[in-house]
Parts: sequence; structure tokens; C-alpha cells
Amino acid sequence: MTFVLLWIRHRKGKRAPPQAESLSTVRRERISYNELLQAADGLSESNLIGFGSFGSVYKGILSSGTIIAVKVFNLQQDAAFKSFDTECEALCSLRHRNLVKVITSCSNLDFKALVLQYMPNGSLEKYLYSHNYFLDIRQRLSIMIDVACALKYLHHGCSSPVIHCDLKPSNVLLDEDMVAHLRDFGISKLLGEYQGDLYTKTFATLGYIAPEYGQDGLVSTKCDVYSYGIMLLETFTRRKPSEFEEDLRLKQWANYSLPDAVIDVADTNLVPPIDNHVMKKLDCVASIMNVALDCCSESPARRTNMKDAVGMLQKIRIQLLAC
Repeated sequence: MTFVLLWIRHRKGKRAPPQAESLSTVRRERISYNELLQAADGLSESNLIGFGSFGSVYKGILSSGTIIAVKVFNLQQDAAFKSFDTECEALCSLRHRNLVKVITSCSNLDFKALVLQYMPNGSLEKYLYSHNYFLDIRQRLSIMIDVACALKYLHHGCSSPVIHCDLKPSNVLLDEDMVAHLRDFGISKLLGEYQGDLYTKTFATLGYIAPEYGQDGLVSTKCDVYSYGIMLLETFTRRKPSEFEEDLRLKQWANYSLPDAVIDVADTNLVPPIDNHVMKKLDCVASIMNVALDCCSESPARRTNMKDAVGMLQKIRIQLLAC
């Protein structure tokens, strides 16, 4: 009898870890379809705050008082199903202070949505192009360092490199402290352990696409570096890549003016002539643009990597603090 009792206790002890794992899974936060509808006022137009690649984003308030963003996928687009799965797989496994946090997901046959961390200050695009908002040099640099840190994590800090594939100002969101968070992984790619690149038919936003991506569908981490370089130029010139036509492009326009005529390409509101440190700040802007041009070289092999880009931009930030 003693032997039997000891044997039963031993078997129960072996089963304990799976039971504990099951309990933790049950306790994980879940939000039902009805809760989401109630939180976002039935997904009314008054709660609409933006659009993603494959759906719309609504502001919502949970019964707990937590403010959320609800990304609802447009299931009339065939690609939306794959996009939902891609974002779930990517974002649920990624953890970084400069990535938009996924709280949970909600999915049934007719409805797919992601519940995301709410960003009260909107997008970088809003701050660059709205007349009601303004970012100074330090704020712009801080935001772009945040984005670079997110890419450094995706490219070098994950078990397998993740390529975002659609970097642009509208995909950079700002929290209450103006810390930048990268969003919209709907067309992101995950490289295998021994892959340096891959081929895809997915198309990103014109103006930010690396040449090898647009022409041949060849995707690597260097494609993100190129897009980042274009966005870095855009942030400090306040000129969209789509503004340029024919053979002239944003990076060529900036390159023609460096280093002697940086004031001609920098955002006119960025360094007022009456600023006591105007020359030092213009030197910093020129240095930032040189980093951007290193990122968006035509040849992928000549582009810098995000580790080095972060280091160079952080050195420039130290110089700016002295102004």
C-alpha cells in the first residue's frame, strides 16, 4: 500500500507542470467580439483614427478604462487574411519598447482584429505635414533614433531577422511622451536562420522601396535600411519622396546640396536664422543627412547597418545637446 501511494504521488508530481501551463493559458487576457464592439462604439466613424495596409484602426475604451486601438482587417481583400496571420505571428513574438504592443487578437469567420497599444500623439506624418504641429531638431532626431533602435532589434536582436518592408512616417506612432513606436507588420518577412535574403511579390509604398526590392522582388534587411534612409531625409527636409519626378529623387536632391548648402534642403522652420547656434545645428543636420545617404545607397552592400546607424545618430544627439 505504501509503495502504491508513493507511486501515485510521483505520477501526480509529474503531471503538475502541464496543469500549471494550462492554467496560465486560460488566464491570458482575451477580448470577445462583443466587448470590442462595445469598446469602439460599434466601430463607428467617430472612433476611426486611421488606416493600415489592409484595414481600419479605431479608438476604443475597455470596461477597465484602458484606451486601446483596434485594427480591423478588411476581409474583402484576399491579402488581409495573410496580413492578419503575419502581424499576429510577428508582433506577438516581438518585444521592444519601440514597437507597438499587441494586447490580444479577436478572430472568427467574419471578423479579424488586433487590439493594440493606443498612441495618443498620432503619427510622425501628422507632425511633419500638419500646420498645427511642429517638431524641433532634437525631437526629430530622438524619434528617428527610436525607429532605428526598433530596426536594430528586428534585424539583429531576434532569433531570426525580421524585415518590416513598409517603413514610412505614417507607420511611426508617438506615445504620450513622444517616444516613437513602429507599427504595421502586415507585409513583414521573417528570414530563416541561414537566409540572407528572399524573393517576394509583395509591394511596399512607392518612394521608400529599395531598388532591388522594386525591380526584382529581392528582400533583405538592407531594404529596411534603404527605406529608413529615405525617411530620415524626409524628416529633416520635410519633403515627401513622391514630390519628385522623372530622374530627380529626394536622395539626389539632398546629395547635391551637401555639405555646403544644407540650409537649402533642410526644413525652413528647423533652424531659424536668428538662432544663436545656427551653424552648429546646420552641421548636425548635415551629419544626419550623411547618415541617411549612407543608408540609402543604391548598392545594398554599401549601405550601413542599423547597429552602426544607431551609434552615429546617438553621437550627433550628444553634439546637439551642447548647442
